[in-house]
Amino acid sequence: MQRSTATGIGFVAVLLWALLALFTAASGRVPPFQLAAMAFAVGGGIGVVTWFFRPSRMAALRQPKRVWLLGVAGLFGYHFFYFTALRNAPPVEAGLIAYLWPLLIVLFSALLPGERLRIHHVLGALLGLAGAVLIVTGGGEIAFRAEYAFGYGMALVCALTWSSYSVLSRRYSGVPTDVVTGFCLATALLAAVCHVLLEQTVWPSGVGQWLAVLGLGLGPVGLAFYVWDYGVKHGDIQVLGASSYGAPLLSTLVLIATGFAELTWIVAVACLLITAGAVLAAKDLIFARLKAGWY
Repeated sequence: MQRSTATGIGFVAVLLWALLALFTAASGRVPPFQLAAMAFAVGGGIGVVTWFFRPSRMAALRQPKRVWLLGVAGLFGYHFFYFTALRNAPPVEAGLIAYLWPLLIVLFSALLPGERLRIHHVLGALLGLAGAVLIVTGGGEIAFRAEYAFGYGMALVCALTWSSYSVLSRRYSGVPTDVVTGFCLATALLAAVCHVLLEQTVWPSGVGQWLAVLGLGLGPVGLAFYVWDYGVKHGDIQVLGASSYGAPLLSTLVLIATGFAELTWIVAVACLLITAGAVLAAKDLIFARLKAGWY
């Protein structure tokens, strides 16, 4: 039961990442690294606030260098490679390659002690990937071109970075999730450095855009990383990987609900594919809960 609860907590991250596109669009013309620095500063602030109520949580920051390297490489590395990919390749193709990370999590999980990779995990992740392809491309054609090879490579490194971080975090399940506070603050600092070196500063315009930045930091670029850390360390990492393909679908549904996008047959088909994939990947977990309910 603890494993299924942890899986549910981890899935909250997927729900929060569904708000990423909405808040990013609402934040105006703030450059990517500047936006990341601001949002991660807020995300780290979530943990800092808890220190006032439980100062003992600060002790979680005393971790070996390998833990810090994994955490900062995961959070900052993912965003650095993703933004680099978008600068050097068309966003649709780059986004699709970067979004191989849920499938890679499912595959890499086979390397973890005590985990068994079964065919329904892989099939579930592939169904989710098919749904994500429909969402990202809008049902259109995908054209990979040689001149964007560097950008495509950065997108692949991005996918490998996040999937590796997520799977390797399982090996440090004894490290408390409070350490994510430090990861967020370090990522904010590194993103700020990249912003100074690569971008021109553009501040949010008006209360609405500032609230969007705050929303990013509190949710998709804040709380999401705390619950994801707990989920991949203690939950069913294969189910979390496959169900992560729900993020682009849910993001699209949020944009439809708020008037930024329209409902189409492509969205409906993607919904079926991603939902079927998540249910298939979670087959063991679902049956275990049903059996527990019967007996």
